[in-house]
Amino acid sequence: EVQLQASGGGLVQPGGSLRLSCAASGFTVRDSTIGWFRQAPGKEREGVSFLRNRDSSVVNRDSVKGRFTISRDNAKNTVYLQMNSLQPEDTAVYFCAASKRRLITSSLWASGSYDYWGQGTQVTVSS
Repeated sequence: EVQLQASGGGLVQPGGSLRLSCAASGFTVRDSTIGWFRQAPGKEREGVSFLRNRDSSVVNRDSVKGRFTISRDNAKNTVYLQMNSLQPEDTAVYFCAASKRRLITSSLWASGSYDYWGQGTQVTVSS
């Protein structure tokens, strides 16, 4: 059975850090394109950070560049999103998703490009 289990969310003050985890089972993250998305209340889901298979290239949303880092631990079959310098506008439910294909850049941002989704984990940035 294919599963993605997201965890690591919580409440953090502005400027703080969190590390989200996305543990996969039933498929190999190394061979998949993994994306982190987020959805804030009243807003559409948006792409945040992506890690492709094969060359492990990374694409990040402009607003998180220099603050968020996506990485992969093949031994644990898990993808992480290290989030530093968090701001209130980062508050959202964060989702991880996986595609069995290598996606071109324009496709990375489309929710429909992904085959599997994890449940969300809430990130709240507030003082």
